[in-house]
Amino acid sequence: MQTLSFDDALALIEDRSDALRAAVAEAGLTAKVPGCPDWTAQDIVVHLGEVHLFWAAAVAAGPADAPPDEAAIGDREPHGDLMEWSASATATLVQALREAGPDRMCWTWWESSGAPMTAGAVARHQVQEAGVHAFDAQQAAGHGQPLPAAVAADGVGEYLTVELPTNGPWPYEPATVVLEAGPGGKWLVDLGPEGARILQGDEHGTVKPVVTVTGDPSDLVLAFYRRDHGDLEIEGDAELFPQLINWPNLD
Repeated sequence: MQTLSFDDALALIEDRSDALRAAVAEAGLTAKVPGCPDWTAQDIVVHLGEVHLFWAAAVAAGPADAPPDEAAIGDREPHGDLMEWSASATATLVQALREAGPDRMCWTWWESSGAPMTAGAVARHQVQEAGVHAFDAQQAAGHGQPLPAAVAADGVGEYLTVELPTNGPWPYEPATVVLEAGPGGKWLVDLGPEGARILQGDEHGTVKPVVTVTGDPSDLVLAFYRRDHGDLEIEGDAELFPQLINWPNLD
């Protein structure tokens, strides 16, 4: 299992945000986005900028029981040149994260997952936010590319330990899923009335997998976020993996 360093996460937020803007400039602001059918390329730029400004305010606020209010966030309305506004929003987020350092506590939406509620965890999640939306923008330009290796490898674990456990009870029959993602790690996910639980190494021998999914980390992360992806090898219950993909509320 690979985990990004804080400095690497900040660099990748900048890199993937730059990649998104470059792809949108190529596609044109009115281009449709296959991964977000109701959005144009312009919507992707605006969305990411608003997200960056929100999390910059959350990190700057430090420990909190609620998200920052609009007064703390400030004006998130795009103004002037859209690409310059977007680059400024990215810089604001990265500066806030760098000033906070990885260990500063802050509000996050994933408290129920048990994942850290820190600036470092925010940076890690924002790598995935920018990475997946850069892929969206590249698709809009006609050439979606796999997520960079470091983004994808860390993205498997980030999704499984942050996003997935926040979704409440598993609504189907209890099951176990093995995910084999090469540099993204090997994961055994237990699904039941208590939700999604990642089993540790010494627990692997106590359960029998219902389905095993093997694939490149980029393909798995893109599948998690319901984007087009490459081939995944699925052995076992063919209905279970689609249920797992469609279960979380990604809004």
